[in-house]
Amino acid sequence: MDHKSVEQYVLSMPNSRLEYPFGEEVAVYKTGPGDSGKMFALIAEKSKPVRISLKCDPKLSEILREKYESVMPGYHLNKKHWNTIILSGQLDEDDVKGLIRHSYDLVSKTDSDTPTIGL
Repeated sequence: MDHKSVEQYVLSMPNSRLEYPFGEEVAVYKTGPGDSGKMFALIAEKSKPVRISLKCDPKLSEILREKYESVMPGYHLNKKHWNTIILSGQLDEDDVKGLIRHSYDLVSKTDSDTPTIGL
């Protein structure tokens, strides 16, 4: 997935928006009202391959990090609750979309199942 297609999917989540609170290098995607909105995805601008950071259930985070070398603890984020994923093709598009939805659901507190991503 390239930056544009990832961003389109992230912004397709209900009430999501793009902000740059940390400067031009990091696109931050939030959901929720105004200033109280919560981050659910961050994409490093101009990174090739694309690097996306997503909130994740801690137990699932451990499994993903053990199974995929492209999944690592969140860069400059809480290592227990965030993963940074290098979109190198190791995870397919459906898996990445499932993890984006999982992150969104955790932040917006909607009921959702843990994504099944080739486990």
